[in-house]
Amino acid sequence: MPRKNIVILISGRGSNMEAIVRAAREQDWDSACNARIAAVISNRPGAAGLAIAAQHGIATAELDHRSFADRAAFDAALAQLIDGYEPTLVVLAGFMRVLTPGFVMHYEGRMVNIHPSLLPAFTGLHTHERALEAGVKLHGATVHYVTAELDHGPIVAQAAVPVLPGDTPDDLAARVLAQEHRMYPAAVRRIVDGRVVLDDGVAVHRDGAPSVFLGDFASH
Repeated sequence: MPRKNIVILISGRGSNMEAIVRAAREQDWDSACNARIAAVISNRPGAAGLAIAAQHGIATAELDHRSFADRAAFDAALAQLIDGYEPTLVVLAGFMRVLTPGFVMHYEGRMVNIHPSLLPAFTGLHTHERALEAGVKLHGATVHYVTAELDHGPIVAQAAVPVLPGDTPDDLAARVLAQEHRMYPAAVRRIVDGRVVLDDGVAVHRDGAPSVFLGDFASH
């Protein structure tokens, strides 16, 4: 059976990328589900996450979006670079680019993203500030398949955390990020393991396992 290659796209430090890489190593995805992190690619030269990936022996590449005339030209070159690794799954981990519909269509059903809110609430930017302004009592993050509509697409998993009195956006962001680091590696493994499948536009967990991760509510 061909090995399942995972390509991760980042723009900065890539803390979610690092969480996935560590999980793949500690859980021996190669033996457990015939999967490996084939490459980490950044659109920003010198992104800190590239050095972290290289330390783990993972191939890295840079493709500076500023070197291209337009978004379509960059996306075409990026797709060519990604496809060189024959990806089973493309994982967006802090990749700060809006992708063209053609790029998204090329990876339809095999590209996922993590967004720092409980979608469909608070799509776009500044999610933690907006959650506090709205007065919600629960906030979190969502892993979803990427579609042409920004921050939409079939939901694979969600992580929820309490919003506490006196929270700042930074407080809330840190609480959410801790859950992202639990959820994203688990979701990626379940996808490459074939335990999550798309069925008529819905992400289905074939073994019925829960797809919700909860932060520590016990002390609140």
